[in-house]
Amino acid sequence: MAQFQARVFVTLRPSVLDPAGVAVQAGIHHLGYTNVQSVRIGKVVELNLEARDRATAEAQLTQIADQLLANPVIETFRIEVQELAAAAG
Repeated sequence: MAQFQARVFVTLRPSVLDPAGVAVQAGIHHLGYTNVQSVRIGKVVELNLEARDRATAEAQLTQIADQLLANPVIETFRIEVQELAAAAG
């Protein structure tokens, strides 16, 4: 079994209004950074897992994200997976 570290990035779909992003954008403009044209707020979930190989880890993470971490009606997700170096024995 290999060890993997993963990050799942969950964001609202582009068609969904992001009130938190709008509020942050207004705050940024209030600070004088009027060149910021849009802000979208999301979340990052970090996981460590064991899997037979990278493809298996990615498949499991996709299922986890689709079933638990993201609401597929209003959110999308992107997964990054990195294999961790095996500990020297």
